[in-house]
Amino acid sequence: MRKQALCYWFYKCLLLLGMSASLSLSAQTAYFISPGGNDENPGTIDQPFKTLVHAQELARRISGLITIYLREGTYYLDNVLVFTPEDGNEGKQLTISGYPGEHVVISGGVNLNLQWAPFQKGIMQAHVHDLSSMDLMTVNGVIRPMARYPNYDSTALRFNGTAADATSPARIKTWNNPAGGFLHAMHRGDWGDFHYRFTGKTADDGLEMEGGWQNNRRNGLSPDNRMVENIFEELDAPGEWYFNSQQSILYYYPLASEDIHTANFEVAKLKHLIEVRGTTANPVKNIILKDLEFTLATRTFMEHYEPLLRSDWTIYRGGAIFLEGTENCTIQNAYLHNLGGNAVFFSKYNRNSGISGCHLTQIGASAVCFVGDTGALRSPSFEYNEFVPLQKINRAPGPRTSNFPSNCFVLDNLIHNIGLFEKQITGVEISMSQGITVSHNSIYEVPRAGINVSEGTWGGHIIEYNDVFDTVKETGDHGSFNSWGRDRFWHPKRATMDTLVTEEPALILADAMATTVIRNNRFRCDRGWDIDLDDGSSNYRIYDNLCLNGGIKLREGFYRVVENNILVNSTFHPHVWFAKSSDVFTRNIVMSQYAPIQLQGWGEMVDYNLFTDQEALETARQHGTDQHSIETKIDFVNPQKGDFSVEAQDLEVFEMGFQNFPMDKFGVVSPRLKNMAKTPRMPVPIQNQHASGTNTMVWQGWRIKNLETLGERSATGMDSERGIYVVTQVKYDSRMRDFIQANDVILQFAGVPVNNLDELLLAAKQTDLTQPVQMVIFRNQKENVVVIPGNTME
Repeated sequence: MRKQALCYWFYKCLLLLGMSASLSLSAQTAYFISPGGNDENPGTIDQPFKTLVHAQELARRISGLITIYLREGTYYLDNVLVFTPEDGNEGKQLTISGYPGEHVVISGGVNLNLQWAPFQKGIMQAHVHDLSSMDLMTVNGVIRPMARYPNYDSTALRFNGTAADATSPARIKTWNNPAGGFLHAMHRGDWGDFHYRFTGKTADDGLEMEGGWQNNRRNGLSPDNRMVENIFEELDAPGEWYFNSQQSILYYYPLASEDIHTANFEVAKLKHLIEVRGTTANPVKNIILKDLEFTLATRTFMEHYEPLLRSDWTIYRGGAIFLEGTENCTIQNAYLHNLGGNAVFFSKYNRNSGISGCHLTQIGASAVCFVGDTGALRSPSFEYNEFVPLQKINRAPGPRTSNFPSNCFVLDNLIHNIGLFEKQITGVEISMSQGITVSHNSIYEVPRAGINVSEGTWGGHIIEYNDVFDTVKETGDHGSFNSWGRDRFWHPKRATMDTLVTEEPALILADAMATTVIRNNRFRCDRGWDIDLDDGSSNYRIYDNLCLNGGIKLREGFYRVVENNILVNSTFHPHVWFAKSSDVFTRNIVMSQYAPIQLQGWGEMVDYNLFTDQEALETARQHGTDQHSIETKIDFVNPQKGDFSVEAQDLEVFEMGFQNFPMDKFGVVSPRLKNMAKTPRMPVPIQNQHASGTNTMVWQGWRIKNLETLGERSATGMDSERGIYVVTQVKYDSRMRDFIQANDVILQFAGVPVNNLDELLLAAKQTDLTQPVQMVIFRNQKENVVVIPGNTME
C-alpha cells in the first residue's frame, strides 16, 4: 500500500508540472486573451483575442502542447464553455490558464446596471432589462438571501433560520400569489432535506407545489424545521430581495452600511460554466484548467435528481465544472465560490482526472462529486426498501462496464462553508466509482459529512491525511466520514440478509471488490461519529487516524480492520453486527466504554487495545472481548497544540503494539491554502477517571464533568475553574444535540448558577421541563443564552 501511495504522488507531481503521461510532444503554441482584446487580432501577448471561444476554435486545428492565457479581468460567459475530444486528445494537451500573477475570473453571471428608486419601508426598486428570472444574486460579491421567512439568521442551526409556521394557513393567507416561491424543509429524521416550488395556493390557504425528489429516504418533512423564500410579502429585512419577473422589477432592502448606488449587483444565469464532454470510446484527454476563479452558477435543487443505490442520496448530475468521459483532465489552483449547486462533478467515465490545490467555498451543494453510470451495475436497487429477489441476483463480481470514475483524485484542496442551499451534501462524494484518492484536504463547516462514500461499488479508495471537522452541523445520525454499503448482499429485512450472507458469502464482496483505506486523517464531529461506517459498509482498513470527539462506528458489514487509531474522549461503536463479520478492532486507544448495539457476534478479534479507564476495560471483558487489552494512563505529548503522540516513556503502550503516527500532516499542504485553512478545536483528554477520582456522568446524551483543570480552562477560554464542562456527545439521537456542543461550559440552568454537577442536577430536578428552559452557556469566548423548548429534555 505504501508503494501505491508513492506511485500516486510521483504521478501527481508529473501532472502538476503539466507533463501528461500520454504526451511526448515538443510543439508548443500559446494564445492570449484579454477583455479588451479583439478576435481579429493574432492572439499574441501584445495583440490578444477577446473571447475564449475564438481561441478554442483555432486551438482545435493544431496539435501539441497548447496554452490559452487569460489576461486579468472578468469573463462573463454567454453560454457554457464545452470541451470535446477535438480540444484534448492523444496528440494534444490544452491548458486554459490565468496569466501568471494576474486575477482572472470566469463568471456564469450578469452584471446588472441598475437605476434605483425608493419603493416603500426602506425597500428600493429598479427595472431589470433582458432577464426573465433571477435565482442567485450577489452584492459586492456576497450572496444575498431572497425574501424569506423566517428572516436570515447567521447563527441559526438550519437553513439560517426555520419556523414551524412557515407554511401555516395563517401565513399563506397573507401572500397574494406564492407561485415561484420555495419551501425548504429538513427531513423528518434529519437525514438531509427536501425542496419544493410553489405553483399557487388553494382556496383554503393551502399550497400547490412540486418537488420533494431531492432525498432518497422519503420519510416525510420535519414539521418544525421549514423555511420559505422568494415570497414578495416576506421582503421585510435588510439584505433581502425579490424579483417580479412579470414586471421585470427588482426589489431590494439595502443593508445600513451599503451605498446602493455604487454597489455591484450580479446574478447567476448559467447552471454550468465549463463542461468537458467525451465518452468511454472517445474520451477528452489532457485538458488543464489552471489558476482561474470560477463564480456565479445558478441553484439546481429543482433540477432532475437521480437516486444512488439505496443510499440516503439523490443527486443532480451536474456542477459548475462538469466532466464526463475524460482522461488526464485536471483543475489546478482554482478558486470556486458563490456557486448555487455542485461545484465540480466527475460523471461516468473518468480516468486519472481530478482537482488539486483549489479553494472551494460558498457552494450551494457538494464541492466535488464522483458518480458513475448506473448501467455499470449488476442487480442494482435504488431505494432503501427495494431489493432484487435472490433468484434474480447477478452473481458475477464487479461492474458490467467501465463507465465510471476510476483512479481519480482530490488532492490538497481547501473546502469549507458549503451546503448553503442543500443539506444532503458533502465535501467529497463518491458513488459507483473505484480507486478514488482523497488526500491532504481541509474540509469544514459542512451540514452533513465531510467525505461520503454512498455504497461499496467498487471500493479501492484511499482517504488519507485529511483534516475534517465542524461537520453534520445541520443534520443528524452521520459522521465526518460517512459510508453506506447497501450492495447486492444487503436487504432491508435483516433475517433475509442473514440467510443470504450465510449461504452465499461471496456476494459480500461482489461489489466492494477492493479494500478502501482510511488512514492518517484527523476527524472531529461534534454531532455524530468521527468515522461512521453505516449500513452494510464492508472491506475497509482504518488505521492511524486521530478521532477528536465522536469515535468510530461500524454498523452491519464485513471485513473491517480498525487498528492503531486514537479515539480521544470517545470509543468504539459496534452496531448490529453479523454473527461472523470478520471484523478486527485492535491496538486502538479508547477512552470510554464501548457502545455496542444488538450484536450477534464480536467479529474475528477485538483485543490488544489500550483503555484509559479501568471500568471500560472490565465492561469489555464481560462481553468476551479484550482479554489481552490493558488499562493505562497515557501521556500525550502536547494535546493543547494538537499533538496526541504518546510520550516515549509510556512503554506499556508500545509493548502492546501501538505506534505513533505523524500529527503534523493533516489537511492542505500548499502554503497559500495552509495560511487560510482553519483547524479543529482540540479536546482536553479525560482519562483514568475512576482511578483518579475524576467524576464524569452522562446527562441528556452528553458526557459532562466539573470544569476543574487548567487544560479545560484553556480549551474553553474560561476565566476560572467553574461550571460544567461538556466533554462529548454519547447519544446521537438526543434532542439536546441542537442546543449543546462539545467544549461548551454550562454556567446557568433556569436562572440558577451551576458550578458543579450536583448543582446542575438539583436545578434540573427543581425545574418544570415541560416548559421552555433558559441556559447560559460559555461558547466561542463569550456567554450565550440558549432556550431549550419544553419537553426536549428527558
